[in-house]
Amino acid sequence: MKTAWFVLRSVLLWIASGLHFFLAVPVLVFLAIFLDPRKHDSLQRGLCRRIAFLSGAKVEVRRSPGFDANRTSFFFSNHVNLFDPFVLYCAIPQFVRGWELESHFKIPAYGALMKRFGNVPVPDLRRPSDLKRMWRLTQEAINAGTSLVIFPEAKRTRDGHVLKFQEGGFRVAQQLGVPIVPVSLVGSFQHFRTGHWMLWPAKITVHLHDTIETKGLSKEDVPALRDRVREIISASVEEALKAQSRHPGRSLEVQVRGGNL
Repeated sequence: MKTAWFVLRSVLLWIASGLHFFLAVPVLVFLAIFLDPRKHDSLQRGLCRRIAFLSGAKVEVRRSPGFDANRTSFFFSNHVNLFDPFVLYCAIPQFVRGWELESHFKIPAYGALMKRFGNVPVPDLRRPSDLKRMWRLTQEAINAGTSLVIFPEAKRTRDGHVLKFQEGGFRVAQQLGVPIVPVSLVGSFQHFRTGHWMLWPAKITVHLHDTIETKGLSKEDVPALRDRVREIISASVEEALKAQSRHPGRSLEVQVRGGNL
């Protein structure tokens, strides 16, 4: 009975989430045609909060004492599933956009929303002209006071552990002198696994760690910066995974085998 209930719950949540998304997004895209997205940022945040709620997740935000909420920054986060951008948008207390794979702009509804809201396209094919455009758009966003979310793994984890980080975003941060905020998404893997479809009840905790300065760093410092940020992000994630392994009975994923139904 428990298994059947969680299957039914997931089906109903996906239906509710889909209806909400495809009804709300056209309204926001329409508003963005005529208004600066900053003027209806509260509506966008409301959309993201409802997406998290309708997926069955509770979101908690924890800010480290050294996190500067007033500085335009690059927010580097681990990447778990398709809900991550919406959860981060709820949690980051600044006007924020993100680096987005250019191919995502072709996704119905979602792509139109991301393009209209000003996400920065990251080229799938790294031609020099495309990279120059990405750098230019990134610089324009930072100059306009827009913080950017970057997923340095460049793909979603399949086992919950933080993957190897690519250097691209760190090189941009170093050359532009933009501060970095490491962000740990804890609980996202327990909520929804990439490659599966079940939505499990879970609390997602967003850790906004201390802001890290990049001014004065050289390109030789970038690998150490990348490793330092990864260590900060993965510490919270690994701690949660170890706690789950010590108490497997508390995990619905273990009880019903992670959605392999």
